[in-house]
Amino acid sequence: MTIIDQGNGAGPAAADLIKDTTTQTFVKDVIEESKRQPVLIDFWAEWCGPCKQLTPVLEKAVKAAKGKVKLVKMNIDQHPAIPGQMGIQSIPAVIAFINGQPADGFMGAVPESQVNAFIEKLTKGVTAPGEPNIAEILQEAEAVLAEGDTAAAAQIYAEVLQYDSTNIPALAGLAKCYAASGAMEQAKQTLAMVPESKRNDPAVKAVQTAIDLAEQAEQLGPIAELEQKVAANPLDHQARFDLATALNAKGDRAAATEQLLAIVRRDRKWNDDGARKQLVQFFEAWGGADDATVEGRKRLSTILFS
Repeated sequence: MTIIDQGNGAGPAAADLIKDTTTQTFVKDVIEESKRQPVLIDFWAEWCGPCKQLTPVLEKAVKAAKGKVKLVKMNIDQHPAIPGQMGIQSIPAVIAFINGQPADGFMGAVPESQVNAFIEKLTKGVTAPGEPNIAEILQEAEAVLAEGDTAAAAQIYAEVLQYDSTNIPALAGLAKCYAASGAMEQAKQTLAMVPESKRNDPAVKAVQTAIDLAEQAEQLGPIAELEQKVAANPLDHQARFDLATALNAKGDRAAATEQLLAIVRRDRKWNDDGARKQLVQFFEAWGGADDATVEGRKRLSTILFS
């Protein structure tokens, strides 16, 4: 299953991105074309010195955007009708068209940094021709993982990372796949690729918490022995706490929640509020939208505020 076509990375040819227009071709070159991606119309003239400074900057920025935006130039001396209708009184003037309508613009020979910022704002969320829609692909991976197919989800996340090796949701998703399949070392190695500045990303923290909980569970005895301890002494909170951790590692979220809630009900202050804190860790690892998290939070709130 190949989700992303790597291509040759060349992007659209410059001739396709930058062109001159006339009064007759304006509708086709600007209005119609802007329904596919943003189009900049650059109004200029031969006698305009600032125009000659701005045009190369515009062309460079448009080429760098690799098809997310196009540049159309109009000489106002040769084609005065359109700029007249639009009320252009000073040049250089750059107007951005989106979906057939003027959306933004600026006047004067602004610095390159300002041009780049203008185009970045204009093209936010725009997918260049041949560029994969990463957001949609990540949604597909999440859906596949939610269905329990960790191998297929891992493959999708890995393909996203081939295209963008620093994509945080893909790194977190791949680590989650490894953790869900019990490959904890691979999960930790994947998380290690996340920059320090992104370690507090909710998806990254959730996987790290899941790994920590799984490692806690490895230190515990068999679930049957823990259940026997709890049955023999219902007030053995440590045994119940360990049982909850082991049940979570086995994937029995409802039972794990029930054990910790039982501690909170009996002795909220036990182990410095340890049962509630462990439950909150479970919620973080499971994700806020998980049914077990939603139900568990509701039941915890009932106990705490009753």
